[in-house]
Amino acid sequence: MRALLLGIFILGIYAPCAEAQRIDEREVAIPWALAGHNGLDALLVYAELPGKHPLVVITHGSSRKAEEHAEVTPWQELPQAIWFARRGWVALVVVRRGYGISGGEQDTKHAGHCPVTDYEAAAEYGAEDLRVAIEYGRALPQVDAARVIAVGVSTRGLATVALTANAPPGLVAAISFAGGRGSKGDHDVCNPGDLVNAFKDFGKHSRTPMLWLYAENDKFFWPELAQKFDEAFRSKGGRDQFMRAPAVGEDGHALFRHVADWSATVDEFLKAQNLVTMEQPLPEITPPNVAPPGGLSEQGLEAFKDYLLLGPHKAFATSQHAFGFSTARRTVDEAREKAMENCKHATQDGGACAVVSVDNAEVRQ
Repeated sequence: MRALLLGIFILGIYAPCAEAQRIDEREVAIPWALAGHNGLDALLVYAELPGKHPLVVITHGSSRKAEEHAEVTPWQELPQAIWFARRGWVALVVVRRGYGISGGEQDTKHAGHCPVTDYEAAAEYGAEDLRVAIEYGRALPQVDAARVIAVGVSTRGLATVALTANAPPGLVAAISFAGGRGSKGDHDVCNPGDLVNAFKDFGKHSRTPMLWLYAENDKFFWPELAQKFDEAFRSKGGRDQFMRAPAVGEDGHALFRHVADWSATVDEFLKAQNLVTMEQPLPEITPPNVAPPGGLSEQGLEAFKDYLLLGPHKAFATSQHAFGFSTARRTVDEAREKAMENCKHATQDGGACAVVSVDNAEVRQ
């Protein structure tokens, strides 16, 4: 378990507290027969506050590169989980079946193979992972079982839509970031008409309030296609608030990673659903007091601050004029290897890279 200290704060609907608070981060295994011996790998993140609190279940998308599916860890969504924890939520980040160390069969086997696709079956299969995670989370002693939301990204955004079409107990709202499936390449989706029809069919039964966010420069599910998803879903009675977010980064499909770009929108959505439990979020978490490596540029110093706050396992590497880092990896060795790769990619002068920090601890050369 990692515990991050927060400064003095006001608890909103609770009484003021004069002591520092903690955000607990704990990796857990959610038992499930269909997920085998390992169960579902998950990360539990919450502030130590009195009483019971609403639950948010968060889950990841799918890389186009099948070899990266084994690299997924729940720590990859740590910043997003902390965003909710600072607002009084209990966040449960779940790795779905067949990804990372979660047991069971991947949903890719239920999606068909282009040009034959079954988007509905794959989404419903993924929704079962969410359903099991919600059941687990609702039983936690610090959770208010009557207030649950689900947050899904990309393929799991579609699965979140499917979840609302057969909503489990306690589900009061849901959020889809860049929801969809079947992206073969930039602006290339296999059988987009089938995907639109999947949204239409889920709209027949979904009545849970939803927020959908798609960035202007999403290369997986670009705005014009996403608008068709929205129109199809609404045509059958689905209830979603569709947000076309400004462009972010090189590919807006990674919008969920850019917390500052969606923070205000999600805050407003939660407010509209009467799901705000605190007048103000807890303070931002500050990096631990760890000295940065020597010779870093201003950009490098900012990157090192980000690195210090991100999840294990992680490593930071530098050369004379460049740096690279990797976080939320399954092992220390994998983190070191990826950090070196990123550093070498950034190094233009042929300088040698070396790992200088692992899991926030200095590595002496």
